[in-house]
Amino acid sequence: QVQLVESGGGLVQTGGSLSLSCVVSGIGFSAYTVGWHRQAPGEQRQLVASITSGRSTNYADSVKGRFTISRDNAKNTVYLQMNSLKPEDTAVYYCNVRLFATGYWGQGTQVTVSS
Repeated sequence: QVQLVESGGGLVQTGGSLSLSCVVSGIGFSAYTVGWHRQAPGEQRQLVASITSGRSTNYADSVKGRFTISRDNAKNTVYLQMNSLKPEDTAVYYCNVRLFATGYWGQGTQVTVSS
């Protein structure tokens, strides 16, 4: 059974930092592209950042220079370091793993940035 368990969300003031983690089990983690997506109320889910098995990274323009995605294959974990947070970063953040047409999602963790 594939499981993705996110943690690290919470409430932070504008300009603050949060670090999200997602522990993945039940798959060959190192082979998968892993990423973080977010969904704000009334909006579509969108990609925030992703990292491939070869550690190539991709970021949404809105978070470039502020967020950093990384992975630890030994711990089957993907991280998202979020700095200089803004109120518009407020959303539920979801972990995702993908290999070709196969993908899995976590349950999401709330990030709220107060102004």
